[in-house]
Amino acid sequence: MNKLSISQIEEKLVEIMDEHDPFIRELSLDERKGVQQSLNKWRKKRGHEKELLEKFREMSHYESKFRSQGFQLIAGIDEVGRGPLAGPVVAAAVILPEQFFLPGIDDSKKLSEKKRLEFDEMIRKEALSLSVAMISAQEIDEINIYEATKKAMKTAISALHPHPDYLLIDAMRLETPFPSESIIKGDAKSISIAAASIVAKVARDQWMKELGKEYPYYGFGQHMGYGTKDHIAAIEKYGITLHHRKTFAPIKELVEPNLFEFLNETQVN
Repeated sequence: MNKLSISQIEEKLVEIMDEHDPFIRELSLDERKGVQQSLNKWRKKRGHEKELLEKFREMSHYESKFRSQGFQLIAGIDEVGRGPLAGPVVAAAVILPEQFFLPGIDDSKKLSEKKRLEFDEMIRKEALSLSVAMISAQEIDEINIYEATKKAMKTAISALHPHPDYLLIDAMRLETPFPSESIIKGDAKSISIAAASIVAKVARDQWMKELGKEYPYYGFGQHMGYGTKDHIAAIEKYGITLHHRKTFAPIKELVEPNLFEFLNETQVN
C-alpha cells in the first residue's frame, strides 16, 4: 500500500472499529515504529471501549429484568452527603428511557469531576423524569441522618413526573406506593442508580461550592463539607456555621454547646 503518514493513519483509525478490518491487517505489516505505536494505541482504546460496553450491559441487568416483567418507568434512587460535617444530604431520582446508552456510567465516586459533569448533562438531557431533593443540616440534626436520607429519597421520588412504576434503590429500604428493590452497592450495579448518584453528587457539589463563596475560610468548595484536617482546623478557629451538623462528631466534641449558634460574620465574610 502507499505509505501514509502517522497523522493520516491515526485519522483513519478513528473511523475503524473492527480488528479484522483490512486496514488493520495492513498496518500490522508496517514496520515503522510510529505506525505500531499508533496501532497499539488504537487496540488499547478499542479494548477499553469493549470493557465499558460490557460493564454497561451488566449494569442494565435490573432494568432489563423488570422491563421483561412489564414495568416501563423504572426509577433509580441514590443519595450523597451522609458523612460530611456540613451541608445537606442530597437524593436524586432518575427515570431513564429504555434506549438510554452511556458506556462508562458508574458510581459517581469512581468518576472524575469532569466526567461527572459531562454525564450529568447527558443524563438530564435524556431522562424521562428527574428530581433532586436536599435536607438541610439543621433538619439532619433534628431527625438524624438516617431519617433525613429516607426523607430526601422519598421527596425526590414523589417529585417525579411521570411517576415511576418501579424503584431501584441504592441500599436503603423505603416504604413507598411503588414496588421496589433495594440493591447493595447499587450505584455500581444499575445504570439507573448510577445516574441518580451522578446527578445527586453534581447537585450537592455545586451547592457546596456556592456555600464556599459565602464562607470562604472553611474551604467548602474543596472538601464538600467532609471532615478534613483543614476543615476541622477552620471550625476550631472560627466556630461553626448554620450549615454545620451539630450532632456529628467531632463537632459536638470540638464546639461547646453554648457556641453551637456561633457565627462571626465579620471573621468569615
